[in-house]
Amino acid sequence: MQYDVIVVGAGHAGCEAALAAARLGAKTLLTTINLENIALMPCNPAIGGPAKSNLVREIDALGGVMGIVTDATYIQMKILNRSKGPAVRALRAQSDKKEYMQYMRKVLEQQDNLFLKQCIATELLIKDNKIIGIKDELNLEYKADAVILTTGTSLNGRIFIGLQAFPAGRMGEFPATGLSESLNQYGFTIKKLKTGTPARVDARTIDFTKMDIQPGDEELNFFSFEPNRPIRGQLPCYLTRTTKETHKIIMNNLDKSPLYGGLIEGVGPRYCPSIEDKVVRFAHRDSHHIFIEPEGKDTYETYVQGFSTSLPIDAQVQMLQSLPGLENVSILKPAYAVEYDHVPAVQLNHTLMTKSIEGLFCAGQINGTSGYEEAAAQGLIAGINASRLLTNKEMITLSRSSSYIGTLIDDLVTKDIDEPYRMLTSRSEYRLILRQDNADERLTAIGYEVGLISPERWQRFNAKQAAIHKERQRLNVAKLKPAEEVNKILEQSGEHLSITTSLANLLKRPKLSYQLLKEVDEETNLLDLPREFYEQVEIELKYSGYIGRQESQIEQASKLEKIKIPADIDYQAIEQMSQESRDKLSKIRPVNVAQASRIGGVKPVDISILMVILESRRREFITTQ
Repeated sequence: MQYDVIVVGAGHAGCEAALAAARLGAKTLLTTINLENIALMPCNPAIGGPAKSNLVREIDALGGVMGIVTDATYIQMKILNRSKGPAVRALRAQSDKKEYMQYMRKVLEQQDNLFLKQCIATELLIKDNKIIGIKDELNLEYKADAVILTTGTSLNGRIFIGLQAFPAGRMGEFPATGLSESLNQYGFTIKKLKTGTPARVDARTIDFTKMDIQPGDEELNFFSFEPNRPIRGQLPCYLTRTTKETHKIIMNNLDKSPLYGGLIEGVGPRYCPSIEDKVVRFAHRDSHHIFIEPEGKDTYETYVQGFSTSLPIDAQVQMLQSLPGLENVSILKPAYAVEYDHVPAVQLNHTLMTKSIEGLFCAGQINGTSGYEEAAAQGLIAGINASRLLTNKEMITLSRSSSYIGTLIDDLVTKDIDEPYRMLTSRSEYRLILRQDNADERLTAIGYEVGLISPERWQRFNAKQAAIHKERQRLNVAKLKPAEEVNKILEQSGEHLSITTSLANLLKRPKLSYQLLKEVDEETNLLDLPREFYEQVEIELKYSGYIGRQESQIEQASKLEKIKIPADIDYQAIEQMSQESRDKLSKIRPVNVAQASRIGGVKPVDISILMVILESRRREFITTQ
């Protein structure tokens, strides 16, 4: 059976990878252990949140589908960090878990060039350091010139509940066995990581009156930049808290924890720890927030956010019933931890293709990440690049200054990740420029050039950009004169106008908003720009000074990115460098000086030495020509 691209795994990375490759003309096979679990949300049934919403908007701007599917299946939409600066504001959707899976599967099944198959990939087929296909558990061979591994937590997965353990990638699924050994055979380093998920409980056994209600937003925002997004009814989430009794139960059962008992070797996610980790690490705290979140509009299955654990089932019952409102709760599915194999991403290029095997790509949790959004972003890039490799087009790479996706991939391939990587706003040095509101402005042109953005969408994008540009110009030119009626309105926000001022300068004042501007300027009222248009204009005006500084930083950093490092350079021969720097540079093989400077353990003085040597080589080359 011959294909152009094979994608192994149909989680969020696999779906984006397969759709991108197929839409770009590649005959694509998407394999999965269980066809009923395509696009499953095995943990929290939610998309977005700080930094993650930026990833989803960027996926959409490039032509991916996660934002579209989320907008079609949400049961709650909410802006987080609304009172904070625009760099950390984030959209979060609670999704209907089943609807999300059904919608994504429908998208996959309606896509030309895309074929689904239930099987377990057990072996890579490689010839002359090039991928030629895979073999499954029935010894059937599937041939392709590009293979994308998106195996999630299934690779040699092992589930732990208390001191009991059994092979599985997720509860109720087989593990993926054989592939790790095949990767190891071809020289890949394989390491273990750990993650976990909370129990699912019966909403009919919860007393919500003892909790704080957390409703969605009345004024809706969406992930996709596409128009005509559905308006759906929303369901509330609820907030409860752990108690001293909860903490006591946890401490009394730590000897039954596989993590504290040493049964789990893999390192868990720092930013999404188990509840026992929280209680031990933050012993001074009397309580931790726990969110109670519905899994769908037609089910009473409910997710206990913040209560991940690997303690035994009897301890789980006691712990849950110590929470206010859950005194009589019934567990539908127990919490568990899962340990799995991953391929440290320093073995990949920025294209997400492996350095040693041409045509072999890795995306998602196999690269050491945590989260649906991080996985989908990598899957999209891997799918695009697999297609471009086969058509002899230059593969795309995104810079740190262009996107959170670029930051994510650069961190993965540059740094030795020893715990599941989660995208955070603090990981980007350019986060005020890489906001969720302007992802289309930053990346739609790339999506159009690649071929994932339709001509119709490209026209809509250009019309939007023209409208925003026109409004920026108008605000800079239009003036507002001081007047008694004007100042009455402005004084509602504690502001006063004493001299004639441009509308742009007026809008830069922290307490003034575009909405208030409409009350004092007739032309602003007549324009009636869509909210997402004028919000972007307002942010750019208010934060223009800070944005200007970050643009200067990007310009400085781009100078180092332009200094390319020859692939054949022998770092061990550079005796002036420290041995640690030589070892790190030899392992990562950075493509330019900017990447070299971000490698942990490489000293700044050694970067200076490297630049001197590169300049010397450049001059020698010019002299010999």
